Amino acid sequence: MHPAPDTAPSTPCGIALGSNLGDRLDNFQRGLHEVLARIPGAVLLAAAPVYETAPVGCPPGSQSFYNSVVELACPLAPHALHRVLQAVEALLGRPGERERNAPRPLDLDILYAGGLRLNDEVLTIPHPRLHTRRFVLQPLAGIRPGLVLPGQSHTVRQLLDALEDDPGSVTPVAHDWA
Repeated sequence: MHPAPDTAPSTPCGIALGSNLGDRLDNFQRGLHEVLARIPGAVLLAAAPVYETAPVGCPPGSQSFYNSVVELACPLAPHALHRVLQAVEALLGRPGERERNAPRPLDLDILYAGGLRLNDEVLTIPHPRLHTRRFVLQPLAGIRPGLVLPGQSHTVRQLLDALEDDPGSVTPVAHDWA
């Protein structure tokens, strides 16, 4: 059996960005620059506004998070993309070994990769909690409100509107950051 290739035809991939250490907006800008520089042929299709959210489940005194979403046309297969994202996180100072919910300069998660559904020991695509998280759905609705994620029957906008948490828990802070 042959290993899965690292490249594939370009697929629209949603990537969530989170940061709660240091200059959070600069972390996003540097991180996006590094991701695009490390993936030949990748194209930024859209960048959502940046939102600020309170830290949940983090150590006391943790700074609030900045959250956003970008969509790339990406020629990498999901596992290869995941390796790139981890390398960029490490470059910006995220340790490989860390406690759960520890503050971090940059967190990059694959939200979706076209219509792919994947669940193995390394990746789950679409992201398993995406449909329940306002801090992800709010920015995603800014760029792809009509997107129906694999395994869902409602659009991103409908999923966002159905959440029962406080809509004021996310506050816009930047629009044209990318």
